[in-house]
Amino acid sequence: MFSGIVEETGTVTEYGKDNGKLLIAAGRVVTGNGKLGVSDSISVSGACLTVTEIQSNWFSVDVVPETMRQTWFFDMRVGSHVNLERALRYGDRVGGHMVQGHVEGVGQVASTESDRDAKLITIECPEELSRYIVEKGFIAVDGVSLTCFDCTPTSFTFTLIPYTAIHTTLGGLRAGDLVNIETDMTGKYVERFISK
Repeated sequence: MFSGIVEETGTVTEYGKDNGKLLIAAGRVVTGNGKLGVSDSISVSGACLTVTEIQSNWFSVDVVPETMRQTWFFDMRVGSHVNLERALRYGDRVGGHMVQGHVEGVGQVASTESDRDAKLITIECPEELSRYIVEKGFIAVDGVSLTCFDCTPTSFTFTLIPYTAIHTTLGGLRAGDLVNIETDMTGKYVERFISK
């Protein structure tokens, strides 16, 4: 489990799409307090992956075909920037919302616009995801916990505060960019219970 509060951004230094091996240069998550260990879970732009190797300034994970199909990682390349968050420990403060790291699909940035010192970003997404996105509800975009509004059957908007713009990859989003989406799972459970 994660909180959707990004600890740092990392940089892809190696990515073998044929074997799924992904190396990410990072600092804080590798060397900081409570640093990563082999077999730990880590959120990489919203996808929960397992650490397979660690060195002083990088770590590796394996990206399996199902992850490739459900994320924008099919378009990832050396030099891509990713949001990183280590898994929560019981008793940790949760500043965002409970994020599983189970990316459900990919959205595309439709537009970005300034809103004083903040930024409004509208994401187009498939209807099979938008049905679980509600006004003022939780959404995780590339692993970042956000509140959505202006929800339609094919899109939603969120406000990006200056701090989040600077400390995550979301500040650099442009129209046409792809993002990983995880909706709040509560709606799916409710739907399943009442459909039986």
